[in-house]
Amino acid sequence: MKALFKSISFLLLVMFLSSIQTEAVASNVEDYYTVNGVVKDSQTKKKLEYVTVSIPGSSTSTISNVDGEFSLKIKTSVNAQEMEISHVGYLSSRIPISKGEEIKTYYLHPNAYLLKEVVIQPELARSIVEQAVGKIETNYSPASNMFTCFYRETVQKGKRYIQVSEAILNLYKEPYSKGISKDRVRIFKGRKLVSQNQKDTLAVKLMGGPYMSVLLDVAKNRDILLDKEMLASYNYTLEDPVNLDNRPQYVISFRPAVVLPYALYFGKYYIDKETLSFSRIEFSLDLRDRDKAISQILIKKPIGLRFKPLDVNFLITYKVQNGVNYLNYMRTESQFTCDWKKRLFKSKYTVLSEVVTTERDDAPKESIPYKESFKYDQSFTDKVVDFTDENFWGGYNIIAPTESLLDGLNKLKKQYH
Repeated sequence: MKALFKSISFLLLVMFLSSIQTEAVASNVEDYYTVNGVVKDSQTKKKLEYVTVSIPGSSTSTISNVDGEFSLKIKTSVNAQEMEISHVGYLSSRIPISKGEEIKTYYLHPNAYLLKEVVIQPELARSIVEQAVGKIETNYSPASNMFTCFYRETVQKGKRYIQVSEAILNLYKEPYSKGISKDRVRIFKGRKLVSQNQKDTLAVKLMGGPYMSVLLDVAKNRDILLDKEMLASYNYTLEDPVNLDNRPQYVISFRPAVVLPYALYFGKYYIDKETLSFSRIEFSLDLRDRDKAISQILIKKPIGLRFKPLDVNFLITYKVQNGVNYLNYMRTESQFTCDWKKRLFKSKYTVLSEVVTTERDDAPKESIPYKESFKYDQSFTDKVVDFTDENFWGGYNIIAPTESLLDGLNKLKKQYH
């Protein structure tokens, strides 16, 4: 039996809060300036979430938050003249850079691409996926890379934030022709806020959170979905195609075709029509068999606590630069309820973790030593310090906090005074 729960880092540990802290590492970053904005649909004026904002010809990038807002810090040495904004289903747009603190609105135009020249039969959908798997070593980085990443992990009880942790990560990845055994991540600097309210003493810890940047890279860690055994476990359907980065994409949905001793997934692959590279992968844990799902995601809980998963979702995106695909963004989101036996009320929790690559070194002088790396069985919140410095991030790019998150942070901070 394939133990998939060991291949994905969304595992949850329900336990009492810990107050262990470690010391953050200081850093100096060269001069930079910031471009702030919000991205909207040009037709509906709807704010667009998880839009990639990057500097062409460089590895500098970030992503918009769920409110469509972004904040991109650009090193002066990059000599950037324009930025590129791209999102699935929209035409990518290159816009001259306008310096200043003003938050500007940028519009993307929807674009529906129709495969008129080729008629693809639904039964060939699996064949397209298999061809894409066969081209991974050709389409993805052939060299080792060292990424600078921003990581955020939040826990909400109902709509109220009870835990927020953030960090700058170093992520070392070997070529895609190799496995993930030597891919490593370390915390460069990080911080956290944890609720001091006694009613929130029961909390959730995401085990191996930052390590998701290694494990959840589906194109490299194929055990999750893309090895031969997994490919044969799903049915595939060709959906309407879309554009991403001004390139037509096959959209292929997949659902479990067999019953196995462990829970499978359902979701969608976005595959570049020309190169057959995976551009975006969305998938969710199949919760129809609750016992299987719980055994796959729950590590530990107090005796007497009842745990019920409601949703477990994943998103991975890749960005093409000079014909090579690189890891861009990952997100995991889990929703579940917890309640104690013989008690009337239950609490709903939402655990969200996301990591975006913001810089890349294509010729790293060395990898990350094992002793410095963040391990899969570690809890991120035990490895970072409390919020103190308002200018903590300096010139590092982060995912702009939403209004609700800022409000939640302010409420948590008040508990410390």
